[in-house]
Amino acid sequence: MTKTSDGSSGSQRSEIGGIPTRWIGIGVIVILAVWFLFANLDKVKIQFWVFTVTAPLWIALLATLVAGAVLGWLLKGRRNR
Repeated sequence: MTKTSDGSSGSQRSEIGGIPTRWIGIGVIVILAVWFLFANLDKVKIQFWVFTVTAPLWIALLATLVAGAVLGWLLKGRRNR
């Protein structure tokens, strides 16, 4: 069951089994991302502007995921100001 609790700020927060739905959503995304990373273990050539690197695809995907998360975190901080 989904339950909502009224906060003093007037906003409603959903919970499932006492866990905020935001954390459940983040957990599902992390699990899917890890699953996707481990499904892509082949080696690939990654070409930058002046050099080429050969690495497992999961490392390239993980680096992209981390870069996106950091960029999202930085932009979220700017939006709240």
